[in-house]
Amino acid sequence: MFRSLRRTLCALTVALLLPLAGARTADAAEAGGGYWHTSGRQILDAAGQPVRIAGVNWFGFETGNYVVHGLWSRDYKSMIDQMKSLGYNTIRIPYSDDIFKSATVPNSIDFSGGKNADLQGLGSLGVLDKIVSYAGQDGLKVILDRHRPDAGGQSALWYTSAVPESTWIANLRSLAARYLGQDTVVGIDLHNEPHDPACWGCGDTATDWRLAAQRAGNAVLSVNPDLLIFVEGVQTFNGVSGWWGGNLMGVAQYPVQLNVANRVVYSAHDYATSVAQQSWFSDPTFPANMPGIWDKYWGYIFKQNLAPVWVGEFGTTLASTVDQKWLAALVTYLRPTSAYGADSFHWTFWSWNPNSGDTGGILKDDWVTVDTVKDGYLASVKAPGFPGTGSGGGGGGGGGTTASCSAAYTTTSDWGSGFNADVKVTNTGTTPVTSWKVTWTWTGAQQVTSMWNASYTQSGASVTAVNAAHNGAVAAGGSASFGFGAAPGGAGVPNVSCTAA
Repeated sequence: MFRSLRRTLCALTVALLLPLAGARTADAAEAGGGYWHTSGRQILDAAGQPVRIAGVNWFGFETGNYVVHGLWSRDYKSMIDQMKSLGYNTIRIPYSDDIFKSATVPNSIDFSGGKNADLQGLGSLGVLDKIVSYAGQDGLKVILDRHRPDAGGQSALWYTSAVPESTWIANLRSLAARYLGQDTVVGIDLHNEPHDPACWGCGDTATDWRLAAQRAGNAVLSVNPDLLIFVEGVQTFNGVSGWWGGNLMGVAQYPVQLNVANRVVYSAHDYATSVAQQSWFSDPTFPANMPGIWDKYWGYIFKQNLAPVWVGEFGTTLASTVDQKWLAALVTYLRPTSAYGADSFHWTFWSWNPNSGDTGGILKDDWVTVDTVKDGYLASVKAPGFPGTGSGGGGGGGGGTTASCSAAYTTTSDWGSGFNADVKVTNTGTTPVTSWKVTWTWTGAQQVTSMWNASYTQSGASVTAVNAAHNGAVAAGGSASFGFGAAPGGAGVPNVSCTAA
C-alpha cells in the first residue's frame, strides 16, 4: 500500500539461508553471461553458474518526464558508470505504458556541454535503447518494470479503463521483441505493486493477479522464451495484509505456472516507517521479530527451495532509529554466506534517485554525491559484476603462482571542477587474494573528496586505496572495484599499480 506517499517527487516531475547441494559461488568467475534461468531458489546463467542480483531502481520513465530522472543534471553514461563503480550490478527501470505512444516526448534532458548528446531527437523507447546498450557494455543487467499504466499514478490492478489488459500485454510483448537477443535485459517485472482488490488464487479473472501474471508471462515468453518473468505479490491473502506487492503467501498454494519451465522469479517489496507504519514496527520484540515477518510473507519461498526471491524494492530515509534497525535487520536477512555464495535472496534498492519523497536515494540531491551511510548498509550484500563489453585504461600487475593483481583506472565523468573515476582490481595470479592495495600519483593538484568500496590515504599527489572489508577476497581471475570523486577535473589517467596479499 502507500504508493501515493512513495512517489512524492521533487522538481521536474509533474532479503536464515539454507545450502543447496553442490552450490557454486559466483565469485569464482565473472558469472552472468547469456540469458538466465531458474533452478529451485537459484538464478543461473547460461553456463549453469549461479548469479545474484544486487542493484538499484532508477525511476523516471513512469513519470511525466518519460525518461529516467537526473538527466537534467548529468550524462546518462556517467550515472551508469557510477552505479557500476559502487558495486551495483543490475538496474530496475520502471516505465508506464505512455512511453509506447507516438506522441510521447521525453523531457528534462540537459544537452549542454556535450551531455547526453546521443539522446537528442530520440523518443522514450530510443533513450531506453541507449541506456540498455550502455549498461550492457558496463556489465550491468537490466530488469524492465511495468510500473504504471500511465504517468498519472499507480493502479491497484494491472489494467484500467484507459489501459485495458490487451494493451498491457501487447506492450509487454513489444518490449520482449524489442530486446530479443540482447541479454542485457534479463527479464520483465510484469506489474508493480498489485493491491486490493487484486487477489491471489481467488479464481476471478478480473482480479486474480496470479492468473493475470500467467497470461502476461506466457505472452512474453511466446516472443522470447529466454526471459525471466518477475511476479510481485499482492496486498492481502486470506485476510492477511501487508505492503502493496509484498504479500506472496499465496504462492505455496497457488504457484505461477508458465508454459516455459524455470522462468519465474517472485518479487516482494518491503519498506520502513518513512513510507508508512506497520504493526510489526511497534512490536516490543522489534527488530528481532522481523525475520519471522519476512519468512511469512515471502522468505519461505526461498527457504523451501520453491523459487528465487527478489526484493525488487526496499528503502528508507534512515531518519529514525526504527528505520535504521529495520534496514540493518533486512540486510542481515538478505546476506549470503561464503558457504552459499550466490545462493541467496536477490535485491534492487529503492532508489538511485534522490527525489523519492519518502525514501531518498543512493545519490544526494545534487545527483552526484553518494549517501555513503545508506550505501554502506548495502555493502555486505553487494555481489560480483557481470561480463560486459566495455573497456578502461590503466595497467600494472602480473601473473604467476604468488598473489598478484592489476588495476584499471577509468574516468567516468569530468565536469571541470571535479570528476568521478572507477578502478577495477583483477586477480591476475593463480591463487586467491585476501586483500589488495592500489596506488597512483597525479601530476596535478587533485584531491580525493570521497571514496566508495575502499578506504584511502593521500599524501600530496600520491593516493593509496585499500580494499573494504567486503571486497578484499578476490578469486583467481575474479575482480573487485571501487570508485571515488575528486577535484579539480582534468586529471587524466595516471599510472596505477596494484599489490595483493
